[in-house]
Amino acid sequence: MTTLDRKLQARLLAGRRVEGDRLVLDDAVLRAALDGSRPLTAGERAALQASPLTARRLRTLAEARRAQAAPRPWRASSGMLRAADGGAALDTLVTDDGAWRLHFVQGRVILQLDPESPLAPALLGGAQALRVLDGAGATVLEGRLDSDGECEGPWPFLDEPARHFQHHGARFVVEARVGPAGT
Repeated sequence: MTTLDRKLQARLLAGRRVEGDRLVLDDAVLRAALDGSRPLTAGERAALQASPLTARRLRTLAEARRAQAAPRPWRASSGMLRAADGGAALDTLVTDDGAWRLHFVQGRVILQLDPESPLAPALLGGAQALRVLDGAGATVLEGRLDSDGECEGPWPFLDEPARHFQHHGARFVVEARVGPAGT
């Protein structure tokens, strides 16, 4: 049976009406059948085929399961300046989810995506436009990820990074940008 045949058969089964139809299998049984933890018995399969209402409920549960399992697009990761000022220059900040690192090197800021992050497969392939904001909402860096998962630019503020972040909420956010971004 082809995929089209299966879809047509499912639509016909779910679309028909039966007088006095009711749910003949509860959600727990249907969910167990969907996740493969418990196959339907012959009697349960027959009941499912005889009850369009139960077939529609199975389809609803399957669609909800697929929607829940679908990856959600990444929107933002936040981080915080964690160390007290010990006099040493700030060289790296990391987001709370561990996906991003901000490096500060000789008047430059480099955003780096951790290649082991769950975000990496989706973000590395598409030259994602990004923006890094400080705790006050000012743009620290804006651009697109290169093939190595990095984006680089000049440090845009007069204060050195540690002092700047301390004066602006000690927080930062890396967020996806919609629309054009510089390099």
